[in-house]
Amino acid sequence: MTEDALRRLRSQLTVTTVAASDAKNQFGQVLESALRGGAVVITKHETPKAVLLSIEELERLTQPRAQLDALAGKLDAMVAAMQKPGARAAVDKLFAATPKQLGAAAVRAARKR
Repeated sequence: MTEDALRRLRSQLTVTTVAASDAKNQFGQVLESALRGGAVVITKHETPKAVLLSIEELERLTQPRAQLDALAGKLDAMVAAMQKPGARAAVDKLFAATPKQLGAAAVRAARKR
């Protein structure tokens, strides 16, 4: 775990650091600490090596990623649609439009709403 990753984790959760040998010998306590709504960083030779999280914390942390993945899928579909010949011609027409034509199109679109 990099220092940046550890810093981001600490900004989002209560983080406890435990040596690997202590985590092994006192696993019940370490687990309870994670279940109370934080993260337990397990170190080996003072270097972070693993993180123990409750399922709830994992879901909370990964939910934004799932939302971003869904948005990325929509963006990919939009980009693919824009690559079709009709869409390409419409974009070319848009960039060739005069300010007067753009204004008229904006008024038409506003009236549709």
